[in-house]
Amino acid sequence: MNQMIALYLSSLRQVEWQQPENFIFPTHIAREWLLEQGSLSRLLETYCQQLNVDLFHNDQVEANQLDSQESLLLANEPCLLRKVVLKGDGQPWLIGRTLIPESSLTDQPHDLRQQGEIPLGLTVFSSQHVKRDALQVGWAHTPNGLCLARRSRLWMNHKPMLVAELFLPDAPIYSKERVK
Repeated sequence: MNQMIALYLSSLRQVEWQQPENFIFPTHIAREWLLEQGSLSRLLETYCQQLNVDLFHNDQVEANQLDSQESLLLANEPCLLRKVVLKGDGQPWLIGRTLIPESSLTDQPHDLRQQGEIPLGLTVFSSQHVKRDALQVGWAHTPNGLCLARRSRLWMNHKPMLVAELFLPDAPIYSKERVK
């Protein structure tokens, strides 16, 4: 794995998560992005010609590798850990780290283990029963300064997964005006 990606992922794991109502959003645009309830992948697609995913990790981790907050938000069981970089027109925009409990992988219309380089949000939000809860936001101390991050629990067909996202410096969340 690229060393810079590893540093960003480490930064994401160290975010002090806050409830949105207690967070001071730097801009109105940042607030919209961080509180987005739909697919972040679909939103990112509106800002570029081509959205790509670089898959860095897609393997099972044991329950004892989850931190205490992750264990509280998910079942205490092995999870599929997926780590990706989403790129808009070749620019790295977002690092995603998703934990999907083994029990959430069963009885689904899609095999999320085989998601590969397809943005997870496109698959999850094409399902019939999807909701987001436990949304938290914060700042990550990265090699390139402070970056915004969010974490939420997605429910796909009544089964949870935990998605943490770090907005990299070139991401549209930092633009001064709306492009859409």
